Amino acid sequence: MCDLHDQHEHNEALIASGPRLSRRRIMQLLGAAGVTAAAMTAEADPAMAAADDAVDTDPAAYRAPEGLAEDSPAKSSALDWIGSNASRITGLNAEIWEHAELSLREWNSSLAEAGFLERAGFDVQFGTAGFPTAFTATFTYGKGGPVLGFSGEYDALPGLSQSKGVGHHDPREYVHDPFAPSYGPGHGCGHSALGTAAAAAAAAVAQAAKKHKLPVTVKFFGSTAEETLIGKTYAVSKGVYEGLDAFLDWHPSTANATGWGTTTAMTAVTFTFLGVAGHGGTPLGNKSALDAAVMMATMSEFLREENLAPSGRLHWVINNGGDIPNVTPEIAEISYYVREGSPARVQVLLDKVIAVSEAAAKASQTKVQHRITSACWNQLPSKSFAELLHENMRQIGPPRFSDEAHTLAKQLQESLGLPQQGMHAKVADLTPPNPAFLGGGSTDVADISWNVPTVSMGAALAPIGTKMHTWSTASCAAAAPGQAAVVAAAKYLAATAVDLITQPARLKAVKDEFKERTKGVRWKTALPDGYEPPMYEPPAWFLKKTGQKWPPSNITWPPKRVVSQEKFSSLGPELSPQV
Repeated sequence: MCDLHDQHEHNEALIASGPRLSRRRIMQLLGAAGVTAAAMTAEADPAMAAADDAVDTDPAAYRAPEGLAEDSPAKSSALDWIGSNASRITGLNAEIWEHAELSLREWNSSLAEAGFLERAGFDVQFGTAGFPTAFTATFTYGKGGPVLGFSGEYDALPGLSQSKGVGHHDPREYVHDPFAPSYGPGHGCGHSALGTAAAAAAAAVAQAAKKHKLPVTVKFFGSTAEETLIGKTYAVSKGVYEGLDAFLDWHPSTANATGWGTTTAMTAVTFTFLGVAGHGGTPLGNKSALDAAVMMATMSEFLREENLAPSGRLHWVINNGGDIPNVTPEIAEISYYVREGSPARVQVLLDKVIAVSEAAAKASQTKVQHRITSACWNQLPSKSFAELLHENMRQIGPPRFSDEAHTLAKQLQESLGLPQQGMHAKVADLTPPNPAFLGGGSTDVADISWNVPTVSMGAALAPIGTKMHTWSTASCAAAAPGQAAVVAAAKYLAATAVDLITQPARLKAVKDEFKERTKGVRWKTALPDGYEPPMYEPPAWFLKKTGQKWPPSNITWPPKRVVSQEKFSSLGPELSPQV
């Protein structure tokens, strides 16, 4: 028996020499997190098997193909349209950035994006899959052309408010609470730019198709609540993306790159503990729900050594822990994101987290219940799609970052203790994914990718070395770095979409690869049976403006109340007085 360090060295040697190992076999060697080798077969885990096929490429021998992306009058028109409307495009990004609205409540942001597309000739319908702030915008020219989808998001993150273009932490919205100071929401993942660039690309393709008489249907999906991975996972299960030939997606990043790697599957779950309130000065017999949540958090940390593989992630936050110390918290909630390389592996880890919650409830004499708030698959890659997109990115070139953009980037890097390298001002080489899948982020685009050929790419909006979900990204999103990124991303997506229209062979190759990868795989939503998505009631003005009624038919309203009915804890028989 060798220790863990020696085992990793042995595994790396196996990867680097001898017969090439599959992703499944490498994950077995790195730790199966409770999944036996038998359960790792393609039959038992088709999501992993399909993603495994995508890495069967020797990185040393791979060379990105050339000649896929072709110049055409339609492509030139699409790119020219973006260039001539750059101020409108960057203006939309800035407008959505200013709103900084949270998931499921993007009232003004969704309207701004929908209005941009309506002015470009799209028909807009709000209420996609029952979500008030989700919409589908459609443009059709001619008959018989391909149906292309674009992905739009516009939700911000809590606590990441930041002044635009400022190189140090300076919250734009500061909550002056003497007991719990906090920051307002901000676009720390750059979704203001994400939705804007996708909408601009869709509009550019529509204008080019009309000008050059190219039959096509362009569909733009304004998606709510990506940050909570709710909007698309549920919409896919309701058939919203059916009938598409290809789907184009992008996300703000610290680099200009694309590829055909996968993502992690994920389940989001919230545990609610119910106890009995009482005065903190006379605590005997009270049942603290917060104690239960803290115990669960502590115990779940012990899963990391023996139950969490390198491909897994487990993170949590106590989102309700009480209000004041002299009232024992009667209700407490702790939320987890459980990530792994496939839905099957997520379920194994999730079962262990649920067992921990039950142990915490028993130890604290509270009751616990849990609800799944979202769940998605790992993304199905498309090598041929990524190769086409990459060549367009290379031909168009990196975002045109100004001196102002690089200066802001270096100021942010200095504030964060990072090397002052500025923005990523090149298009990264296209390389095969690492055969050893070591986990990472999740996306609700993943569920779409199992139903229609999908490509994703990143454009540099944040400085080199920084991360998404930070105030520094919010500083950049609608300032000089983000405004350059949004125009470049729109061009990358539009050029690739035009190639799919003007080159039927390219689209056929993408669809053929998708058909081969999904052979024998039946996608089924990871959401539980009877799932109702969480929603907020929209303001009356928004319902009137979008022509919607409340509530939608797919949810119960008002939601069932969560109220503790627990009793005080017994301390046993009364003690006899001492004499």
